[in-house]
Amino acid sequence: MSGVVEAKLAELGLTLPEVVPPLAAYQPAVRSGAYVYTAGQLPMVEGKLPVTGKVGAEVTPEEAKELARTCGLNALAAVKSVIGDLDRIARVVKVVGFVASAADFTGQPAVLNGTSELLGAVFGDKGVHARSAVGVAVLPLDAPVEVEIQVEIVQD
Repeated sequence: MSGVVEAKLAELGLTLPEVVPPLAAYQPAVRSGAYVYTAGQLPMVEGKLPVTGKVGAEVTPEEAKELARTCGLNALAAVKSVIGDLDRIARVVKVVGFVASAADFTGQPAVLNGTSELLGAVFGDKGVHARSAVGVAVLPLDAPVEVEIQVEIVQD
C-alpha cells in the first residue's frame, strides 16, 4: 500500500517538505545497496533557518528539539528523493545528530529526541534506531542542530 508513511505524517499534522538543496558539493542522500544515507540536514524551512545560535544560549532546548524534528522531516524528504516512496523503508537504522552547544550545555540527547520521537511516531517499531548525539562548537549557517539518518529499504 503506497502512501502509508505520508498519511501518518499528515495524521500527525506534518507535511513532507521539498528537499533542501545542497549548500556545497554533495548530494542530499545516496543509496548504497539496501541502505540510504542522508547528508547532514539543517532545520531549513522554506529555504531558511527559522532560528540560529547555540543551544543553551540563544536557542532554548525546547526550540532545539523542534528544530531537530524539522531536520528529521528534511531527512525523510531527502530519502524520498532517492527511493520515491517512503513506504519502502524497512527500518530506520541510525540517527546522528549534532547540536551547536553553549559551553555548559549537556542536553544534546534530549534535543535529538525531536528526531527520534518523530521517527518512532511515523514508523513505530521500524523507527527505533541507534543514535549519536554530539555537541559541537558551530554548525553551517550558525544552525543550532544538524541531523543525518541511515535507513534500510525493501529491495527492488
